Amino acid sequence: GKSAILIDAGGGVFLRFGQSGARLEDLKLIAISHFHTDHVADLAAILKGGYFIKERKDIDLVGPAASGAFPSMTTYFKDLFKMKGGAYSYLNGLYNATDGLKLKTNVRDIDYTSLTPQLVYQDAEMKVTALGIPHGDVPCLAFRIETARGTIVISADQNGSNKAFVPFAKGADILVMPLAIDENADGVSKFIHAAPDIVGGVAAEINPRILILNHFMGKGLLLKDESIRIVKKYYHGPVYASRDLSCFPVSLATEKD
Repeated sequence: GKSAILIDAGGGVFLRFGQSGARLEDLKLIAISHFHTDHVADLAAILKGGYFIKERKDIDLVGPAASGAFPSMTTYFKDLFKMKGGAYSYLNGLYNATDGLKLKTNVRDIDYTSLTPQLVYQDAEMKVTALGIPHGDVPCLAFRIETARGTIVISADQNGSNKAFVPFAKGADILVMPLAIDENADGVSKFIHAAPDIVGGVAAEINPRILILNHFMGKGLLLKDESIRIVKKYYHGPVYASRDLSCFPVSLATEKD
């Protein structure tokens, strides 16, 4: 019943985070899948909430290592909050819960090139691992959240070509997959995103109890119904199209039996 994990913080997440009833003081982990703006632009706004929580707390913040035009999580954090020259230097206290901020942010880079899942977070209630997924030339991570009540696997943007993602996601009660493009998208788009037939094929191999589709955009949004029908040709379990503020209890999946 608490907001334990936040995965990605793109534009609009700051607003939706509050509307959902989530609380920064309940978060144990913020996990960033990649550094496209629609996945990370609201991170600073969310962390600024460290001024307003009642008690000091630590929070883990993870994201992919650097490559090409994209920074690592630690570098991104530094460029935002370093004391001299940071975009938001006034929030430098996020490093160690000082200067009025009660939030200490433990920042770590995750090796997205590893062929085996990387441990991201673990406590008595949950275990979170990450695996690199191909999103064109963008370093990107998928996350697996295991709890006593069930397992959720969240794929960020990917083109579906990493075969290691299937065993990584096996046993998921809920699988969240992006459906950003339509079946007839151009080659550049398919280098970055998986078309509906690929999404359906990957979901069929993993065979989760339920499949949640998200990240509808552009022409893919206009053709959403058609694209979902294509996914259903491959994956024959329950499929849900998510919207902002949707809620999918793990029990929705685990009670299917």
